[in-house]
Amino acid sequence: MVFRMRKNIFALFILIVSASVFAQENPDALKMYREGNYTESIRVCEAEISAAPDRVDSYVVLCWALVANRQYAVAEQRANDGLAVSPYDLRLVEVLAEAKFYLGKNKESLALFERYIASIPDSGSRVGTAYYYMGEIYIRQAKYQHADIALSAAVQKEPLLDRWWTRLGYTREMAKNYTLAAAAYDKAIELNPSQGDALAGKRRIANLMH
Repeated sequence: MVFRMRKNIFALFILIVSASVFAQENPDALKMYREGNYTESIRVCEAEISAAPDRVDSYVVLCWALVANRQYAVAEQRANDGLAVSPYDLRLVEVLAEAKFYLGKNKESLALFERYIASIPDSGSRVGTAYYYMGEIYIRQAKYQHADIALSAAVQKEPLLDRWWTRLGYTREMAKNYTLAAAAYDKAIELNPSQGDALAGKRRIANLMH
């Protein structure tokens, strides 16, 4: 009985040590990404993909880190590589849309964001982000009513981001909807009293509202 207990304790000890060694040898790329260590996250993900080319999660985190690190062309390529492995992974669809947005490929980016929103549950973690980027694309295209709809959806999903409220104010200002623009700017300033773009927008439309 005592021997068996000692044997079990020893086996448990070996398991704990092995798990610890494994964790040290296999750093958490997602954790690195969340901590802002994008370069190391990219390195780890590429190593994981090299060892297991069908590891879709590694492609996803890799592309998130590449976009965050402003390596947009590489992110576009690696997202396409990931989609070749898993064509229906909506995380890769969304991050590919982001990469194309930063590369100025507005039409392709918009189509991918629309596909993402149409396919993912409304509670998806990046739905608000997708609406935000769609709004920015519509601003680029001077389609301010479309931008208002997209950015309104974005702030509904994530109402605490002052930058998004500021951009909503801007697109309403461009559409000459000054009362609604002021309301959006006010919300941005409420969230961040030093939000310079919102303060400037309020000053611009002040005289136009009287």
